[in-house]
Amino acid sequence: MANRVTKAVFPVAGFGTRFLPATKSVPKEILPLVDRPLIQYAIDEARAAGISEFIFITSRGKSALEDYFDSAPELEAALREGNKTRLLDTLKQTDMESGAVAYVRQHERRGLGHAVWCARRLIGDEPFAVMLPDDVIDAEKPCLQQMIEAHAETGGNMVATMEVARESVSSYGIVDVDTSTGAASMPVRSMVEKPRPEVAPSNMAVIGRYILTPQVLRNLDDVEAGAGGEIQLTDAIAAEIAAGRDVRAFRFEGRRFDCGTQPGYLQATVAFGLARPELRDEFRDFLRSFVCSETGAPGKAAAGSR
Repeated sequence: MANRVTKAVFPVAGFGTRFLPATKSVPKEILPLVDRPLIQYAIDEARAAGISEFIFITSRGKSALEDYFDSAPELEAALREGNKTRLLDTLKQTDMESGAVAYVRQHERRGLGHAVWCARRLIGDEPFAVMLPDDVIDAEKPCLQQMIEAHAETGGNMVATMEVARESVSSYGIVDVDTSTGAASMPVRSMVEKPRPEVAPSNMAVIGRYILTPQVLRNLDDVEAGAGGEIQLTDAIAAEIAAGRDVRAFRFEGRRFDCGTQPGYLQATVAFGLARPELRDEFRDFLRSFVCSETGAPGKAAAGSR
């Protein structure tokens, strides 16, 4: 049986340049997906998986992210006085127990590997999760919970994977695995960061969920800058494979939205909006009307023409 995973690292130090000018003053992780910020989806997923210690790798300009998880006594008092119990319950979901959250500054943006390495003193000698809030995963059983349950049986290192189009492999870490068995958890033979399509070992891409051993942090001490001139987490995990230690790819059940890109963020907004019972009917009617007006379908009123 593997040691229980109770700590998660959230690298949130990036500029979020794809969402400028919005991210000039607002951290990307605070951008709302319907009515919850992206970071809240990651936190909820982590809590469902049994995570009790949350480590944020931050940078200058991220104070709004820290404030989000702080208490808001004046707002809570106003909601209580107005008997707005539903909103008060919603607000309490953002509360974090004192001592459960730690913030570590990444003074230089040197890649994901470096960001994770910054948490080494808080991790100690136990397995830990890494979650990238940009990757929002809609699943009946939260993705990290699926992984932790599988990891309890195998131990070692585990990365979440999904199939991507062959022409897109150069945007991901890619693993070499045997998918013919149909198993959810597969031994990784090799992995490479952002390969050219013609040399990629597969189209199985690593996405933003990891369970790692402390040895990966020690590997990062020796990793040199790789793809894009950054310290790549993939290289530190690949060192585990080279050393003969267990690295497994986990094919999760669910839909992943890349909310680090504008198209992915918009797609997630539609999917999560339609999933909300109180929003579904009005939102769906609008989308149908809007799409029909854009395509010129006969007999349909344009949005807003009622």
